[in-house]
Amino acid sequence: MYDVFVVGAGPAGASAAMFTAKAGLKTLMLDSGQGVTRRAFMKNHYGASNITGPDLVETGKRQAVQLGAEVMDGKVSSLRKTDSGIELILDNGAHYEASQVLLCTGMWTDVAEQAGIQTQAGTEPRIKSIIVIDAQGKTSMPGVWAAGTAAGVSMHTIVTAGDGARVAINLISELKGARWVDHDVLPTEK
Repeated sequence: MYDVFVVGAGPAGASAAMFTAKAGLKTLMLDSGQGVTRRAFMKNHYGASNITGPDLVETGKRQAVQLGAEVMDGKVSSLRKTDSGIELILDNGAHYEASQVLLCTGMWTDVAEQAGIQTQAGTEPRIKSIIVIDAQGKTSMPGVWAAGTAAGVSMHTIVTAGDGARVAINLISELKGARWVDHDVLPTEK
């Protein structure tokens, strides 16, 4: 049983997994390998000029692992609410359970739609549908959150990464019962 299962390892998913893992939540991030970031080249990504999409994705996955997240390749074929959390079934038949699920599925909302989570028409060019969320990032299914392009924010990687962090902070805050703030500081010289 995981505290948080992040579906998607692009900028939104990796950013979310970094925050949840660093907050001490048992986090599993699933990478389907389908993200459009893998075909991108960014000249305007804050802190990483002239970075390829594949490099950005791999850097995010490495950072999430360094902070305590587990990363696995695969694709979710279905999810459903259970008495104890959310059950996810992967395309290879494996079953996982998590207290909370964060959907960072980019251009794809098929798993949300299969689960009966509310979607609506997309807001970005070429985005057919998005997952309906509240101001915190919660979907219509308790325990399931969404962030990034799948939740209707701009496809730009810097924006989706920020949205993944924003929703992760809201999720962490709810689980811990108080507003979560996580700021590292430079060590002082002696």
